[in-house]
Amino acid sequence: MSGAQMNVLVVGATGSIGRLVVDEAIRQGHAVRALVRDLRGASRLHAAALRVVGDLTRPDTLVAAVDGIDAIVFTHGADGGGKVGAERVSYGGVHHVLAALHGRQVRIALMTAIGITNRTGVYNRSTEAHDWKRRSERLLRASGLSYTIVRPGWFDYNTADQHRLVLLQGDTRHAGDPSDGVVARVQIAQVLVHSLTSASATHKTFELVAERGPAQEDFDGLFATLDVDTPGELDAVHDTPNMPLAQEPERVRDDLSRLATPEPQEP
Repeated sequence: MSGAQMNVLVVGATGSIGRLVVDEAIRQGHAVRALVRDLRGASRLHAAALRVVGDLTRPDTLVAAVDGIDAIVFTHGADGGGKVGAERVSYGGVHHVLAALHGRQVRIALMTAIGITNRTGVYNRSTEAHDWKRRSERLLRASGLSYTIVRPGWFDYNTADQHRLVLLQGDTRHAGDPSDGVVARVQIAQVLVHSLTSASATHKTFELVAERGPAQEDFDGLFATLDVDTPGELDAVHDTPNMPLAQEPERVRDDLSRLATPEPQEP
């Protein structure tokens, strides 16, 4: 699949990572569709990107956005709003876009965060942001779609000579500060876009950080070192199983059940 040209929808296109994903996808030769809530906020996007208006909290506005799409990159976030925002946007956005696909097969790259399995830290206890992002990951694993889930470290805290990418699994870094790992925004965008056309990245979840040294060019080689998520499991390979499904909100369990048994398509 490497090198294939795709119609790519970028969700969160006007954000600090999303804009870079738009640029990188266009640089790689993809046709890019940028999902925006308001065209007035899309002036900084690459001129070659097609702007499409949609609201992640309103499923009816997303059907046209996904029509004809081969791949989707999610870089959106709640940007405040506490627990309600985390559910409605971080989780709800993924849920609503997947529902709008009506079972069509597309390639997905989802950006969440390093430390996502840390449920007891102050940040998650106050916002539930980790829990809702983790639930969005589970939606992808239950969906049957081909996906890559990227959990980046702290954005742009890297030094001038810190660009050697390191891909980790198991989400063991829970300090809640840049000591967990850092990475440049532009490299996050590169990894997300390259994952769309790399067979080596399929069904893999990893934390993304950078160490001292030059940036690598062989993304397929980086992805190939990783373990695949276990088929049928909701959590990433090597993750701590500290979010029992039986204790999840009923609405979340219902969403997962519907994704696992999609409605039949009309002939």
